Amino acid sequence: MTSNTSSETCPAEFVRLAEELAEASGGVIRRYFRQAVTVDDKADQSPVTVADKETEATLRRLLTERVPDHGVIGEEQATTNPDADYIWVLDPIDGTKRFITGNPLFGTLIALLYKGQPILGVIDMPMLGERWVGAKGRPTNFTDATGTREARTRPCRGLDQAALASTSPEMFEGGNEAAFERVRKATKLTQYGGDCFSYGLLASGFTDVVIEAGLGTYDYMALAAVIEGAGGIITDWDGKTLELDSDGRVIAAGDFACHAEALRHLSGE
Repeated sequence: MTSNTSSETCPAEFVRLAEELAEASGGVIRRYFRQAVTVDDKADQSPVTVADKETEATLRRLLTERVPDHGVIGEEQATTNPDADYIWVLDPIDGTKRFITGNPLFGTLIALLYKGQPILGVIDMPMLGERWVGAKGRPTNFTDATGTREARTRPCRGLDQAALASTSPEMFEGGNEAAFERVRKATKLTQYGGDCFSYGLLASGFTDVVIEAGLGTYDYMALAAVIEGAGGIITDWDGKTLELDSDGRVIAAGDFACHAEALRHLSGE
């Protein structure tokens, strides 16, 4: 499968392939959910299971079959073909801690980059049957049991009216903790525990700001196309576009003015 593209468009065949990957990942994950699986600790002490490893292996095998000239960056295996124009970024289970404790609010993240720029992103929630697909040149779509429809962020007059989400306060340390607290104190409502699900809810207009730190490339790359295609904005804490070597501090917002206000609080202005 080959195609010509630009940073402004994503070929339809890659969107279809990404959805095929999401279906395949869900098929693996559902076999292991709420089953007795061994949990190992990685070097950074984060948990990993056979479900994480088998899911990524399945996705890599499909990509090798369908787009052998593409590169792949994944959480569980080494990067392949890193100099390719097209690079897929995979997080087989975003929220492994929830997976191993029987909580269904974990997801699979699938991104496609073209010359380093994200042009496609999928947030797939295999236990909920919900999926967000964002691609350059088209609006983000949300699919659930009722069908597929366009996802849109909502306007927000200011942080004092905003719902803020983050996976855990424990991801903020030192200056990052102080910066996050400045935003949290300025918002109307704060919720923890969402992992990638929070970004999907933002894309669909149910929350306003998501702020996180310490993320890996595979944690944030799929989010960009989803959020932007729904009318929102996602950057690092300096307001810069997310790239492969970004520092893992991410802020997403459905409203550009709300994003700018949150950035001012993060910087201490």
